[in-house]
Amino acid sequence: MTDTMLSSHLARFPFPFREDTYRYSTNVEPARQFVPTEAGGWGEHVLDLDATYEAELTERERILRRDPSRCTVLPHMRVATWDALLTVLGELAATYPGQMSLHRDGTTYRWRNDLLGVKQEFVLGEEDSLPCDPLLFAGSQAQEDIVLLDQREDALWADAGLVTFAADWSLGFDVGMRFLEIHGPVPRVHEERVITRAERFLMRLEAGQEYRRTNWTMTVDRRLDTSTETYPEWGRDRRLVVTDPALPDRLHLRVEVQHLLRLPRSGAILFLIRTYLLSLTDLARVPAWRSRFASVLAELPDDLTEYKGLSHYRDAAAHWLAGG
Repeated sequence: MTDTMLSSHLARFPFPFREDTYRYSTNVEPARQFVPTEAGGWGEHVLDLDATYEAELTERERILRRDPSRCTVLPHMRVATWDALLTVLGELAATYPGQMSLHRDGTTYRWRNDLLGVKQEFVLGEEDSLPCDPLLFAGSQAQEDIVLLDQREDALWADAGLVTFAADWSLGFDVGMRFLEIHGPVPRVHEERVITRAERFLMRLEAGQEYRRTNWTMTVDRRLDTSTETYPEWGRDRRLVVTDPALPDRLHLRVEVQHLLRLPRSGAILFLIRTYLLSLTDLARVPAWRSRFASVLAELPDDLTEYKGLSHYRDAAAHWLAGG
């Protein structure tokens, strides 16, 4: 990453900590609200393209060629996938009007993306008019992972998705599961009813309402795909990195900005996950972030440390950040 790219990356990085401690919470807030940080700010858009746009889409394409199950759609979610496609393309066109556009003529749509050199005409609901599944096409234009939640039987169900950049979970395992079941392994949240309250909040969303939250963990190296399917490729690095002198360059704070939108036509909830990575070396360029993240790691309870997969290197990372 060049110095110019790094400066831009730091300026837009969604540093998630507002206190020196961290616990799971619903932490849901309205979307499109700009959040100032010590390095700049983020959050004014639902979809965010940056200097890694083409590289990340190329990586997504590679992962999908290797494992097509990263895009899975249950049969009753076809309408929702078209709903998601129109929402993603419309949002991109509204946010980046100089490079992208979406025009409608009856049921025919014309999409233009100058950044990728893509022009595509398609007919709503006719899958033969696209080169691939609607969800795949949406994921070929936006950096976000996509999950679709269906609401039925007084619950939310993860019934479709395109997820290539999962953080230690698997769409293939979770698809078709209830929202509460997916979050079953998360420590403390059930006693505090965090997930139950979050599900109830989402089920009350009305069409057009948009919210967001952040989540975080850490990743060894700049690796977006840390799904459970590829654990044999990256799992051992969690243990080995602690003795590597390059630890500050290899360990990354991994932040997800997650948007939640009620889709207007299908009624499904569109769950967008944008992943950002920042090495400890680069994070330390912002002294306030370095100090705060050191405090968060040092105070993080053991059960949360274990759940996030940080046990092997948490202490070493906190020590380095604290200037040790």
